Amino acid sequence: MAQNLPFATMRGFDILEWHPSYQSCQRYFLDHAQYEAATQALCALVNIRLPFQWRDNPVYTSTKSPQSSSQATPDWMRPAMTHGSRDRSSSPGVLTFVSLVPYIRRLVVTGFDADGILHGFFGDAWQAGIGPIRECERRNYLFAAKSGGWGNCKAQYDLNEEETVPFMQPLSNVVSEELNAAEKNWSSWLALEDWMVGPRAPRDESRSAVDRYNVDAVEADSSRRGR
Repeated sequence: MAQNLPFATMRGFDILEWHPSYQSCQRYFLDHAQYEAATQALCALVNIRLPFQWRDNPVYTSTKSPQSSSQATPDWMRPAMTHGSRDRSSSPGVLTFVSLVPYIRRLVVTGFDADGILHGFFGDAWQAGIGPIRECERRNYLFAAKSGGWGNCKAQYDLNEEETVPFMQPLSNVVSEELNAAEKNWSSWLALEDWMVGPRAPRDESRSAVDRYNVDAVEADSSRRGR
């Protein structure tokens, strides 16, 4: 199930192969990392609550018993009981879903997305599990910085009134491949803004549509900004 997704360093990305690694990162983060002093200190510095610190519905572990989850669900919301669901309800627990994206975004924007920190947060499977998300979020940060100024960019990373981002840092350890991929994706976005997609997409026998549109799009974007 390979997908043509915007991961410059992961050709032939396969969702079904990636997902177990992401779940491994979730389990490690919920069962181990959030209770480590280093994780708690860093999250306090960058002003984001860990799941066990949430005021509403805190999450203490990666699994919850089916019995407790069903008790918290009104009868009218429960699915009809089938043979398959009876089998699942007898299992020891189900994986609690907690998105790791807000934590990855906060680490990226504050300059703490170093390999060692990501390993400490998400465990041994971090490269396969959250590596693709990190790559996209670093690119999103470049786009946010380019598209609206400091205040607008900061607002994109404030979770709520209490969990605002305290500071933002330029991306660290940037390589040419990352910048080239970001430039191509930015040009694709500008093409979409101008409806230059589908039958209107730029065509050139010697260059791809994105590469051909790149120069004109960047020049148009710069002139709009008065640069």
